[in-house]
Amino acid sequence: MKLVVNGNSYEVPCPADTPLLWALREEVGLTGTKFGCGKALCGACTVHVDGEPKRSCVTPCGDVVDKAIITIEGLVRDSVLHPVQQAWVEENVPQCGYCQAGQIMTAVVLLRAKPQPTDAEIDDAMSANLCRCGTYPRIRKTVHRAAELLAAAPPAVTK
Repeated sequence: MKLVVNGNSYEVPCPADTPLLWALREEVGLTGTKFGCGKALCGACTVHVDGEPKRSCVTPCGDVVDKAIITIEGLVRDSVLHPVQQAWVEENVPQCGYCQAGQIMTAVVLLRAKPQPTDAEIDDAMSANLCRCGTYPRIRKTVHRAAELLAAAPPAVTK
C-alpha cells in the first residue's frame, strides 16, 4: 500500500490493519514517533494525518492510504526547525524526552487553530499527552514561546 509521509511516497508491504506507527518506524525508517502505550492514551505516537492529530499506534495503515502524513521529522524544512521545535529547544523542555515528539505535534495543531492560546486552552489541548517526568509547566511556557515565534515567522514556516 502507498503511504505519503512528509511529502514522499512509500510502498509499504503491510497488511491494512497494521498500525501506522509500525509502518513509520519499521518500513519507512522514521523513528521519531514513539510507542508509548499502544492504546491511544499517552500521545507519544501522535502524527498529523491531513493536518489533524492522530494516534499512530491505533490508526490502521489502510485508513491513511494516499493521505498526507506528517511526522516529527517532517516539521523540519530545509534543515530549519519548525518554530514549535525551536521553542522546545530554547526553553529546554525535555527531561527524558520520550513524549516530546507527540507533545510537539499536538502543540503545532493547537497553534494552527489558536495562534495565541490561553493557559487554559494550552492545558486543555495538551492534556491528552502524558509526560512521565511532569514537565507540564515548561510545556505550557514553551507553547506560549512557540506562539511568539510563529507570529514573527514568514507564512511558509507556519504550515
